[in-house]
Amino acid sequence: MRPLITLTTDFGLSDPYVAAMKGVILGISPDAHVIDISHGVRPQRVLHATFITQSAWPYFPDGALHVAVVDPGVGTDRRALALVTPRGCFVGPDNGALSAALPDGARPRDGDNVAPVPLPGGYRAFTIANPRYLQQPVSATFHGRDVFAPAAAHLSMGLSPHELGEPVDHVLAFPPLRARRRHDGSLEARVIHIDRFGNIVTDARAADLPDGAVAVELAGESVPGLVRTYVGASGLVALVGSSGYLEVAQPDESAANSLAVEIGDPVLVRRR
Repeated sequence: MRPLITLTTDFGLSDPYVAAMKGVILGISPDAHVIDISHGVRPQRVLHATFITQSAWPYFPDGALHVAVVDPGVGTDRRALALVTPRGCFVGPDNGALSAALPDGARPRDGDNVAPVPLPGGYRAFTIANPRYLQQPVSATFHGRDVFAPAAAHLSMGLSPHELGEPVDHVLAFPPLRARRRHDGSLEARVIHIDRFGNIVTDARAADLPDGAVAVELAGESVPGLVRTYVGASGLVALVGSSGYLEVAQPDESAANSLAVEIGDPVLVRRR
C-alpha cells in the first residue's frame, strides 16, 4: 500500500509554499500519496486548523500520516513534534495544531487557550530535531518545507519516530470544541468555521442541544431550528451538519455574508 500523507495548512494556493512541501515529500518518498485536507485555514488561526483536521482525518485508513502546519511561532523555540497515535502519526508544531489527534478526554477541560497535557496510553511523541532528517539549510520562516515535510516523508519510508529526536510526555492542546452550557440550559457557543457555501458552523454539538425546538441567536438575529436538510427551507435556518455541529445556513445564499459574522463570533442556543 502506498504511503499516505495528508496536508493541512494556512498557506493558501496562490503561493509556492504547498508545492514546495509536496516537492520535498516526493523527493524523499516518491511513492507517497499526498492528499490535501485544506490549505484554507484562516491565517495563523491554530484552533481553526483543529476543526478542519478533526473533521477529516478519522475517515483516512489507519497508518496515515497527517501534517498540520499553522505556525505563527515558526523559527522560535516552540517544539516540532511527531505524535504517534493508535490510528496514525501526526506531524506539526507543538502549539495546539495537533489537538485533533487526541481524544476529548485527554485534552484540557476548560478555557480557550492551549495547555500542556500528558499523553494518554498508547500515544507517544518525539521532537523533530535530528538534522539528518531535515531539509538543509533550515529556514527560520518555513518549517513546513524544511522540518515537517521531510519528517513526514522519512516516517512514510519506515523511519522509526524515535530517530527524529527525544521523546516527550506532554503536548500542548486546545480543549475540545464544545459549547459551554449555562445554568438555564442554553449553550454559549461560537463560530468555529465558515465553509465555502457561507454555512456558519458553531461548536454546539448535536448531543448537547436543548430538547425540542431551538433558537440560535447570533449577530442580532434569532434563527429558528432545527430543520433536517438545506432543501425546502427559506431564509436563515439552523440544522446539524455532517460534522455533528450546529450550523446556520441560508439555502441558495451565504448565511455568513447575510449576517456579517466571522470565526470566533459568539452564538447563543436556547429553547424556543
